[in-house]
Amino acid sequence: MRPQLILIAGPYRSGTNGDAALIAGNLHRLEEAALQVYRLGHMPMIGEWVALPLAVAAGSKAVGDAISETFLYPVANRLIRQCDAVYRIDGASQGADADVRLAEELGLPVYRSPDDIQKVPTNTNAPHIP
Repeated sequence: MRPQLILIAGPYRSGTNGDAALIAGNLHRLEEAALQVYRLGHMPMIGEWVALPLAVAAGSKAVGDAISETFLYPVANRLIRQCDAVYRIDGASQGADADVRLAEELGLPVYRSPDDIQKVPTNTNAPHIP
């Protein structure tokens, strides 16, 4: 098996009421899941890693403003079309649920646990990442 590009889908703004600390906590959970995927030998991707810098470059001043809204979901939609699979982490999120629906429409695997993701051998000459 070759390494997969896996989109991590889960809550980002959901359940935060716009609270920056709660949004940061959600991003931390997405990044923890990304680390798990990386340790399994795959390449993780989080839509916000791409959408947020694009929104700022376009003039967004805050998450949830009109400019950022034009990037968050469309970027995830484009990314999924480039990915091999989606890993849906726990937590209520309409955006993540939409990501899963699109992945399923495209015939991509949707993982619900890191145990569902097959480990691939990594290059033994590469530096070890703990």
